[in-house]
Amino acid sequence: MRKTISLIFGILAAVGFSQQQPYVDFIQAEVKVTINPDKQEVFGSVDYRFDVLKSSDSIFLDARNMTIEEVFLNNKPVDFNYQGRQLIIKNNLRPESNHKLRVSFRTKPSKAMYFRGWNNEAPDEVWTQGQGKYTSSWLPSLDDMNDKIEFDLSIMAPKDYAVVANGKYVEGGYIDDMQRWEYNMDLPMSSYLVALAIGRYDKRMIYSNSGIPIELYYRSSDSIKFEPTYRYTKEIFDFLENEIGLAYPWQNYKQIPIHDFLYAGMENTGATFFSDDFMIDEIAFNDNSYVNVNAHELAHQWFGNMVTETSGVHHWLHEGFASYYALLAEQHLFGDSHFYMKLYKSALKLEEQDLAGNGTSLLNPKSNSLTFYEKGAWTLFMLRELVGDHVFKSSIKEYLNAYKFKNVETDDFMDMVEKIADTDLTAFEKQWLLSDDFPIERAIDALNQMSPYVQGYINTNCEVEQSKCAEILSDTFNDDIKIKIITEQPDLINPDLFDESWKVRQAVALNSKSIADNDRELYESLLDDPSYITREAALYKLWTFLPDKRMVYLERTKDIFGLSDGNVRLLWLVLAMNTSGFDQDSIKQFYSELLEYTTDIHNPSLRIRAFNYLAMLDMCLDECQSNLELAKQHYNWQLSKFARQELAKLKD
Repeated sequence: MRKTISLIFGILAAVGFSQQQPYVDFIQAEVKVTINPDKQEVFGSVDYRFDVLKSSDSIFLDARNMTIEEVFLNNKPVDFNYQGRQLIIKNNLRPESNHKLRVSFRTKPSKAMYFRGWNNEAPDEVWTQGQGKYTSSWLPSLDDMNDKIEFDLSIMAPKDYAVVANGKYVEGGYIDDMQRWEYNMDLPMSSYLVALAIGRYDKRMIYSNSGIPIELYYRSSDSIKFEPTYRYTKEIFDFLENEIGLAYPWQNYKQIPIHDFLYAGMENTGATFFSDDFMIDEIAFNDNSYVNVNAHELAHQWFGNMVTETSGVHHWLHEGFASYYALLAEQHLFGDSHFYMKLYKSALKLEEQDLAGNGTSLLNPKSNSLTFYEKGAWTLFMLRELVGDHVFKSSIKEYLNAYKFKNVETDDFMDMVEKIADTDLTAFEKQWLLSDDFPIERAIDALNQMSPYVQGYINTNCEVEQSKCAEILSDTFNDDIKIKIITEQPDLINPDLFDESWKVRQAVALNSKSIADNDRELYESLLDDPSYITREAALYKLWTFLPDKRMVYLERTKDIFGLSDGNVRLLWLVLAMNTSGFDQDSIKQFYSELLEYTTDIHNPSLRIRAFNYLAMLDMCLDECQSNLELAKQHYNWQLSKFARQELAKLKD
């Protein structure tokens, strides 16, 4: 049954899909490109070496909206057919090795390569995003992830900028005002993982226990954020190598923060790009640390980059595995209670999805991220519980060894587990892989058995046992139970809770319905907590409940920016504009600052928050609406969707 259902899903995923792999095998690529940020242009050439496996009358490369200047096949110019999507070379090719194909091209990419800054005050950067956007938008390549190629990159870029790419830096040089950076790779990967980033970066180097160089990039202006951002990076790397049981497969590992990035992170081979929203200071570490994304993208270097799905049917082999191993890394760093609580909260989200009628199978290529990531992680968690640690870890190691630098389907993994476990997993597959529903009862039962901490949390229900909650609140050592009670019964908040952890104090700040005069100093102390979310909530509550001291609180918090979305600063601006008698001469300046945060130089999260406040104040006027129109065209889908919705509201 497993083979049949996988085949059905595979047929659905393959509609309109074109492959040449059975006939031609591309082995190696030498890429030479020049990046011109002023013109937002890339041009150059790529030399492919390929083998012909079966006689063929043509070969092709994917190349989107380019000018193809010339094509050479085996060192001879050849005619080609190109109409904006695929470059097709008609030629009778016999089975033999070491054919050569050179393509010279020029393009101004509309996606997959992004130029930020250069003409405004945003950081000057160029960066690529191949997955979902197609590397073939800036480099003639192969969109089919089943073609694995060893890429070497030579990149010309404006001097005084760092260029980071896949592989090991080997040499460089200068030509006038341009600088050449050459990177070499030893092993093959799918084309969507080819990546480069250009920016004004500094770099620090650390090494794993196994000797792998880990290059950590940052902007000089963010030097104070370096340690909190990259905290636990070495520990995560060493843990994953040990837990997975197979050495890190690439020459080195790099991490690069990207302005205006499309996602939280992207696992380009040996070079993770991540949103600079995660460049954080010591306080923000508690609110929005990079730890999970750090571990998730690193896990992809094995699951996704080294061993790659054949199609979207098997996407959970990337995201489910990376999510699971990121959770294991967090368990290693923060303990069992943290690990099991995250699994519990994940289970609730999956249950909510099912109740809304949106649950899907892990093998449905149209499933959403919640399914691929979190249901996938749960599936591995339950599989390990079923077969045991030894069988699970042995299966992972054998699976990776058997399919390294190859493409896989779900059957390849499950067959390996069945073989090593010497057991039939059909029932497990039916429940966890093939069913649209998440087995919430089975999941909760497992958590209750494994974690007394989670069991205590689940069994605490203030709606049923309201009289006991005050007693539990004072007696329990479980912070999550305390937070749950405070959230459900805010009238139970009392002065003793201010002596608790910052997490409990945050729950107090978020859920307080009033502030008594004799508790004023306790609430004021929240303005100094190691959490910008707490400080934001405390400022708002103090401003609301103690109006006579509004100017005192505004003066005390005027220099706090907060998280990357400016949560504290933007709230401060709104409150300052609405506080009678506070710096009246600066009201226009406060409005101008809030409006400026909606401009294109800022990250989407900050812009969205600023737009929301201006809309709430009914002050999204001409310039604000003009910035919304620009945001509507932005490549970041969250920002563009938000802008479209806000513009529609303004027209109503």
